[in-house]
Amino acid sequence: MIEIELHALAAAAGLGVAGNFAGHLEQAGEAADFANVVPTSAQAPKGIFPWFVPGRDGQLGVFPVTHDLLVLPHQPGVDLQIEPEVGLVARLDYDAHGRVVAITPQAVAAWNDCSIRREGARKISDKKNWGPASKGVAARGFEVDDIAPDGGLAPLRIASFMRRDGRAHEYGVDSPAAGYSYAGATLIDWLIDRLANQQGSDDTPLEPVGEYLRQAGCPEQALIGIGATRYTPFGESTYLVAGDESIVIVYDQRQSSPQDVAAAVADGREQALPGASVLTQRVE
Repeated sequence: MIEIELHALAAAAGLGVAGNFAGHLEQAGEAADFANVVPTSAQAPKGIFPWFVPGRDGQLGVFPVTHDLLVLPHQPGVDLQIEPEVGLVARLDYDAHGRVVAITPQAVAAWNDCSIRREGARKISDKKNWGPASKGVAARGFEVDDIAPDGGLAPLRIASFMRRDGRAHEYGVDSPAAGYSYAGATLIDWLIDRLANQQGSDDTPLEPVGEYLRQAGCPEQALIGIGATRYTPFGESTYLVAGDESIVIVYDQRQSSPQDVAAAVADGREQALPGASVLTQRVE
């Protein structure tokens, strides 16, 4: 395991992949937002989005990540859902024109790409960063040099829960990390292509993320949420309120079973799970 340090991530670009787990966008009520997006292939994710760009003006320039806290938006009537994901910490290399030409995996960790559910939002990023403590990453992750389904992701599973009034509820469907639509070299190559070619437009929720990185001085590192899993019926219909706890766990299935993980969460001892990257955030 490797430490995931927030002070280092404060200089890293924050990116996400939309639509990389079959069925998630439909459950989240966001599939219609991408009606005008033409994917690069039938299986490809819908696009990439920024949630943090170092030094950028406005909300995207506010560092939103914590290890243990999730602060609700100061907006009435806002619905908020956990988005349980594998978060990829990677090195970025650029050419002389400021275009990303290589993305080198360094670590993966439990990541909560927590999102406001707001139909018709102008851009994905409008629902992703509403200030400090609106995102979460585990304090420890797995050191990797690839994210292939038969390599770095092969032994890992993703689980998530919401604890309310002392009772834990399964929030996302416990899923193999190898179940992403795009992973490994396929995902890396697609990310590089999207950073070079995704332009965004007024009729899509996408943005020219590669240009944002160039304007930011070409950050040397990125934290990339590679996609959220499907929800359980409870997770699909239940939104976060103050007093809840959001729990995302990326764990080695050779050391713990889904039943072991669920039992540990039920007993409040998820942080003691062996071979696991665990993110528990108190909701305020």
